[in-house]
Amino acid sequence: MRRKTRRITVGDVAVGDGAPISVQSMCNTDTRDVQATTVQIRRLFEAGCEIVRCAVPDEEAALALRGICADSPLPVIADIHFDYRLAMTSLEGGVQGLRINPGNIGERWKVQEVVRACAERSVPIRIGVNGGSLEKELLERYGHPTPEAMVESALGHIRLLEDLSFDQIKVSLKASDIRRTVEAYRQLADRVDYPLHIGITEAGTTWSGTIKSAIGLGTLLYDGIGDTLRVSLTGDPVEEVRVGWEILKALELRERGPVFVSCPTCGRCQIDLIAVAEEVERRLHDLPKKITVAVMGCVVNGPGEAREADIGIAGGKGQGLLFRHGQVVRKVPQAELADALVAEAWELVHQKGKG
Repeated sequence: MRRKTRRITVGDVAVGDGAPISVQSMCNTDTRDVQATTVQIRRLFEAGCEIVRCAVPDEEAALALRGICADSPLPVIADIHFDYRLAMTSLEGGVQGLRINPGNIGERWKVQEVVRACAERSVPIRIGVNGGSLEKELLERYGHPTPEAMVESALGHIRLLEDLSFDQIKVSLKASDIRRTVEAYRQLADRVDYPLHIGITEAGTTWSGTIKSAIGLGTLLYDGIGDTLRVSLTGDPVEEVRVGWEILKALELRERGPVFVSCPTCGRCQIDLIAVAEEVERRLHDLPKKITVAVMGCVVNGPGEAREADIGIAGGKGQGLLFRHGQVVRKVPQAELADALVAEAWELVHQKGKG
């Protein structure tokens, strides 16, 4: 059961109150380079990204957002620290969301100016609490960035915005440590009903970061916590989007593209199943419809799994049986298995499209 929250909108993307859990990413281009940033945003869009964030380190980057927003197929969030003027310029350029820590913007009147501009444009604010940048007084009191310290920081920022009569808020409490992150989100979820943006920050490279993110985000999502997410990886942000979707698909929270089932192989396997499975996954990654594709290596579980899938193969000696909806289509030599399965997948998708 998903946690009940308020709803906000980021551009045309609803967040919270039962809306689909959206997948976000952040550009790693120089925001001042409008062309490079726009190209990356389009790649993210094609991979399934639904909201994108851009760093705004200075006035030049803030000004560049006007051109980026004008050409972006996705709602753009400006990531702001310290200087309220960067938030104001970004809003004037058309961004559809802000990520700030109100406490590091400065005097109350500066926060008030940002809030007023957001309210006029119906632009929500994400309060982004990070374990690596908590307020000095909280670190002195708690000793280190505990979940309790992170929650107290978030509540303080929320009160600041609420005192200014602003409630178009979502909140994140990210740390690179899974346990601390999960506990912080659980504590805050019991105390406020604002939508939560979830993620494990600085999770690592694509390999290790995917594992950490799957554990952390999977735990929260299974608990019903999380309205939008970002997988933070050191690498191409397109991979963040793909991993985010795989996490949602694994928990049956969203549907996009194929679901792959493949056996780990063992001594019974008599075909080069690893190569076949990797090729099929690569070639079908951007399949537009949800279908289940099984790539199985032997007669123990292969026929059963292949029959349960929309399409699949069950390996034999140097060949495999091609299945479709539980029925054997034909016997295929090993060298042709990947081609046959990919062709069958696209034919099935085209038939679904006509239906």
